[in-house]
Amino acid sequence: MHTIAISSFKGGTAKTSTALHLGAALCKFNKKKVLLVDFDAQANLTTGLGFDPDENDSIAPVLQNTKDIHEVIKKTSIPFLDLIPADTWLERVEVTGALASDRYSHERLGQLLKPLKYDFVIIDTPPSLCWLTESALIASQHTLVCATPEFYSVKGLERLSQFVSSIGQRHPLQVLGVLLSFWNQRGKSNEAFLDVIEKTFPQKLLKAKIRRDIAVSEASIIGKPLFETNPKSRAADDYKLLSKEIIKRL
Repeated sequence: MHTIAISSFKGGTAKTSTALHLGAALCKFNKKKVLLVDFDAQANLTTGLGFDPDENDSIAPVLQNTKDIHEVIKKTSIPFLDLIPADTWLERVEVTGALASDRYSHERLGQLLKPLKYDFVIIDTPPSLCWLTESALIASQHTLVCATPEFYSVKGLERLSQFVSSIGQRHPLQVLGVLLSFWNQRGKSNEAFLDVIEKTFPQKLLKAKIRRDIAVSEASIIGKPLFETNPKSRAADDYKLLSKEIIKRL
């Protein structure tokens, strides 16, 4: 089982869209069984798949030993694609209940996911270096770093690189690749941004790049993956190529 944390130091890098559509593409076009874990209290991945965060349990009660993990797994509209939703409780889960007194609480998520039977587990993390993000990275063998070709996104990569390296010294974690979203092939500063990424994460920039596409926003409003709402969109093509490249890298 491959466990991948989708990470970014800042918001607006299409991190949640990447988790959703990579997972859906692995199922639909590569015949893989995938579990998506929404580990961000904003619950955008949950709503993006048509679930109401207020009506579904997250992994929070599982982390607190009050529910079994199988009780919170939901089937989605895509065959073989399952979801563990998020809710606002996740925001302070580490300072409440059983986790508050657990000095190894960062390792709890990994322990819960390990017995599951999936080809891929993909964890969507918050856009900050917090307890949730650290727990997700510790639970994963790989992280897929999301960025956009703009100044603040690329500058944040340097701090994220240090954070991932620090965790990698204690746990088996590797950077699977760096994915650029909102890509414009004719962008004036593309070469400068690509150089910074290459220096920060050598040989990790993925060939697949996700082009800017309103179809992604429309799909999130409908609560279904692109491959159901607009399968001929350019972003759908890009995410399909991404899934093939990820499998090849692994």
